[in-house]
Amino acid sequence: MKTIMVLGVLLVLIGSGVAYAQETPLVDARQQNQNARIREGVASGEVTRAEAKKLRAEQRNIRRTEHRAEADGTVTDRERARLQRKQNRASRDISRQKHDRQDRPRAN
Repeated sequence: MKTIMVLGVLLVLIGSGVAYAQETPLVDARQQNQNARIREGVASGEVTRAEAKKLRAEQRNIRRTEHRAEADGTVTDRERARLQRKQNRASRDISRQKHDRQDRPRAN
């Protein structure tokens, strides 16, 4: 009887872990896209090291906010809106840094 109960509890925990991991798939996909944009900007020289450092810090902040929102197992509409606002702001910041005519010096 105890083993059945333990197995049941484990299944519930595993099931909730899967739901937890899939709570914000759109946020995760957008984070990957924004990180790729930062990497491309650094590789092309459009984004300086200092700018990249700030942009990456902004991405870490979004990731922390996402983890806090998911901590209770449910992401509310308000939390989703907050994440989206932060991602919109980060996207604007990436675009501004990539197009600000401030390039990283290239080695010859």
